[in-house]
Amino acid sequence: MTSTGEERGGAGRDGPWWWERPRGAVLDVGLAAVSAVECAVEGVPFAHEAGLPVPVGVLFGLLVGSTLVLRRRWPIAVVLVGIAVSPAAMGFLLGVVGLYTLAACEVPRRITATLASMSLVATLVVMYVRTSGDQGASQSLVIVLSVFVAVALTVPPVLLGLYIGARRRLMESLEERADSLERELSLLADRAEERAEWARTEERTRIAREMHDVVAHRVSLMVVHAAALEAVAAKDPERAAKNAALVGDMGRQALTELREMLGVLRAAESPKRVPAAAAAVPVAALVGSFEDGPGPSLGELEALVGQSRAAGMVVELDVRGAGAGYPAEVEQTAYRVVQEALTNCHKHAPGARVVVRLAHREGEVAMQVENGPCGADVDRPGLPSGGNGLVGMRERVLGLGGVFVSGPTDEGGFKVSAVLPCAPRRG
Repeated sequence: MTSTGEERGGAGRDGPWWWERPRGAVLDVGLAAVSAVECAVEGVPFAHEAGLPVPVGVLFGLLVGSTLVLRRRWPIAVVLVGIAVSPAAMGFLLGVVGLYTLAACEVPRRITATLASMSLVATLVVMYVRTSGDQGASQSLVIVLSVFVAVALTVPPVLLGLYIGARRRLMESLEERADSLERELSLLADRAEERAEWARTEERTRIAREMHDVVAHRVSLMVVHAAALEAVAAKDPERAAKNAALVGDMGRQALTELREMLGVLRAAESPKRVPAAAAAVPVAALVGSFEDGPGPSLGELEALVGQSRAAGMVVELDVRGAGAGYPAEVEQTAYRVVQEALTNCHKHAPGARVVVRLAHREGEVAMQVENGPCGADVDRPGLPSGGNGLVGMRERVLGLGGVFVSGPTDEGGFKVSAVLPCAPRRG
């Protein structure tokens, strides 16, 4: 089965038999009816010339003309029927519409050219034979008239069919490209939404990690100092005042760091609602604000250790090698690892001896926080633990391409070790 441009363009197939649309069926039936009437009328002189009864000629014409209804199904057969009955001088509409349909459908062009040439020659011969019998017509006029009629009945429908077929194929190609572009745009939109959601999740994790590092360490020290304050308030007012001052300093430092982070969050917010695919823009700005903004560094490690010492913890700081200028994110990550490890010592190993080691090596910086066993007679401060400290440290270190190891020691303590490259790698 072949198809023409008249069959295309519908959203689906809802016509009878081989028609894709009812409108095409109505058109073909109407054309076949007109062709049948034409061939029936032309069958009368054909019957007289062939010596047949007139009803036979009329019936033959009706059958020949009605084959036009098959033009979409079998266009080659319709054209061959038109060529076959051309000597009987009938089927002009059949031949013209058949050639147009053949040129417009998806048959090989060599077949179209062959059948069009056959139709042209057949029409030329029939016209020449029928007009050459006139006594008053010159031979040259007969030839010119025959050629004109043959070309007029063959070339225009073929050219029109070729144009319609090419236009249809072009439109189909454009529709396919439009559908492909629409699918690609939909896929890109889905991917953009996934990237935006991933960025939002990553930033929520980052914010939670930053909040945990800031709040957990400061509040842990505040709880330790508050417990010491409660224990010595009546016995040693001077020490109680000192502990109260430390608690106030810790609280102010925690509030300052919280305000800085909240300020970054407010600065990154948009005053208007934006589409989900565009949500990655403020998130990216937020990430840059956290990374590029001022943060703790290894130069503040001594002060961090001093805060733990002021809370009563025995902490030894061992620094080896000369530190070069590290990227800000490396310094911040190293500081946060030590800070969180000291916080865990306050929570889980009060009274234990702690050693903080920092080694500046070629191309990397290593840190280790190790605490000894906690004495059985030491009162624990009862600080809550969500189990996110070690997870956050591991995420920070691995995010920069470093190595993180933690676990209990043989002496009954706990050790946290991390190695960070000087040039961080984002994974």
